[in-house]
Amino acid sequence: MLSYRHAFHAGNHADVLKHLVLIQLLRYLGQKEAPYMYIDTHSGAGVYALDTGYAAKSTEYLTGISRLWDRKDLPGPVAEYVGLVKAMNPDGKMRYYPGSPYCGEKVLRSQDRMRLFELHPSDSKLLEDNFRKLEAHAAANGQRSNVRGKRVMIQKGDGFAGLKALLPPPSRRGLVLIDPPYEVKEDYRRVKDTLSDALTRFATGTYAVWYPVLQRMESRELAGKLKRLPANGWLNVTLSISGPAPDGFGLHSSGMFVLNPPWTLEPMLREVMPYLVSALGTDAEAGFTLETGETVTTSGAPKRRT
Repeated sequence: MLSYRHAFHAGNHADVLKHLVLIQLLRYLGQKEAPYMYIDTHSGAGVYALDTGYAAKSTEYLTGISRLWDRKDLPGPVAEYVGLVKAMNPDGKMRYYPGSPYCGEKVLRSQDRMRLFELHPSDSKLLEDNFRKLEAHAAANGQRSNVRGKRVMIQKGDGFAGLKALLPPPSRRGLVLIDPPYEVKEDYRRVKDTLSDALTRFATGTYAVWYPVLQRMESRELAGKLKRLPANGWLNVTLSISGPAPDGFGLHSSGMFVLNPPWTLEPMLREVMPYLVSALGTDAEAGFTLETGETVTTSGAPKRRT
């Protein structure tokens, strides 16, 4: 199915969690001089307009980045994430939101590499166009562009399948972000199967999976299945901004599951997750869950495994 367009959800609470974690994972890899590769299996369009098109119709960004935009008390990691979004909006107006490819491009160093996959024909073209604009902007400002070419490569295709050919990366250092639409049940199975195969090819890589917390069984069971994969460790964090809607529709909770997480990720999340619950939560059932191995930390109301 190719009906999913991430522009409907750009900048919402789930994007806040996903991009906050993504930026911190990339920053950790950048602490060593050796290059690394960032692979995004479901890249989307890369950049989204919030004041026109799909995002303006859904206004989901009001549940996420909008609630953080004018805050003066942002914890350091949250401030870095919000600062990256604001850098895309130099006039101070919240008009554009960066997808994971743009977040990656801003954090990667010149020696690092980024590989982007997008299957949807419209979003794939937009992704190419947006990176072409970044290249033109750099040239207009007298900068030597390293946006595309060897540093950044974009491929129209299935990221699940395309990942195999890239592992292990030449540097033996890397992060893979897997963020499918989850429109169909098959996506949940493919996430697990893809990770199982990837770990046999690149056992020391870091793998980050975003997933929605929904009522459907596949969503409820995904994290448990990922915990059983043969990685050196795992971290699972969820953010709920409210309890489920009476009709069961709408996304109120999402998670990030990380295999082979850096040791810095858990203490960072213990610091910022209570803040995000306070800033983004809309009712008494807002809260977070943070798990690493056998340790489970819960804040707010007990989480419903919906």
